[in-house]
Amino acid sequence: MKMEIKTLGILGGGQLGRMSALAASKLGIRTHIFCPEENCPASQVTDAFTQANYEDFNALKIFADSVDFISYEFENIPLETVEFLQKHKPVYPDSRILEVSQNRLKEKKFLNESGIKTALWAPAEKPEDIIETLNRWNVSDCIVKTTRFGYDGKGQIKHNDKDDVLSSWMKLQTEEAVIESIVEFLYECSIIVARDVFGNCETFPVTLNRHVNHILSESIAPAPISKEQSDLATAMGKKLAEAVGLVGVLALELFVTKDGELIANEIAPRTHNSGHWTMDGCNVSQFEQHVRAVCGMPIVKPVQHTPVTMHNLIGGDVKKVPEYLKRPDACVHLYGKMEAREGRKMGHVNILKLQEK
Repeated sequence: MKMEIKTLGILGGGQLGRMSALAASKLGIRTHIFCPEENCPASQVTDAFTQANYEDFNALKIFADSVDFISYEFENIPLETVEFLQKHKPVYPDSRILEVSQNRLKEKKFLNESGIKTALWAPAEKPEDIIETLNRWNVSDCIVKTTRFGYDGKGQIKHNDKDDVLSSWMKLQTEEAVIESIVEFLYECSIIVARDVFGNCETFPVTLNRHVNHILSESIAPAPISKEQSDLATAMGKKLAEAVGLVGVLALELFVTKDGELIANEIAPRTHNSGHWTMDGCNVSQFEQHVRAVCGMPIVKPVQHTPVTMHNLIGGDVKKVPEYLKRPDACVHLYGKMEAREGRKMGHVNILKLQEK
């Protein structure tokens, strides 16, 4: 019997692409990474690598011809790139959810139209829109975000009505923004959902997330929230996946308010930092689920077998690795990045809550 070997093309060469390639290898699937940067983390663990710009359509055509399925590891891939590739090979998740997640105004509108609650929001095209919105909401503070290219706290500011509104607007360096009301929350959490081509939809346990300087520092799974809140987060994630016809994995970031309410924050149409714990605490990782889904295989029901706390290794945190390597409860994952810089994710460590014998 001769096995048919499939190849998954991945746009983007960062750590998410790297861990997806490793998961694909486990399933006997080859990978081809397409990325503008040389020696990127994913290029170190893949079967083939193309270094080219995302707007290089000749290189994209050659890339598409070499693979059976295509996915992407982050949402700032140009929409035109994905639309071009969709003409040649299946691309999952498709361009619909990518377009929504790339623009915060479209994202908020889509969430609300899908019956998922968000913070109050309003569009802004000029500084005066911020003043008008604060007056209309009868509040003194708000968050103003660029509509595009915002992650890990980038592209957003907190504005108070005593601040100079022109100065706040200029800091964003944008012509379009979204104004959001400030949510008084107790926790930030996330739900990761997978959906395959057969319509099967599964979620991982809700994860509680803690941030430092707007960058995810720690994720705890399962999240110490009520069953009612967990069930609601699961329902919200599945509702979103069905609404976009998801094939692959996505994450929905949520706030848990002081009143126990769940408020949607952002969509990530890909594997997510808060799901890294699944690599060591679950029967199937988020990366394997994603590979299964986008390569036409059935996903499975995730079962958490061990409580986990995931710690990001950010910048100089990587110096702690020798100590983690000595611990029987620590699973170390390094991303192959050569230079540790402030705010740069160098790896993560999953701390397992092992049962004593």
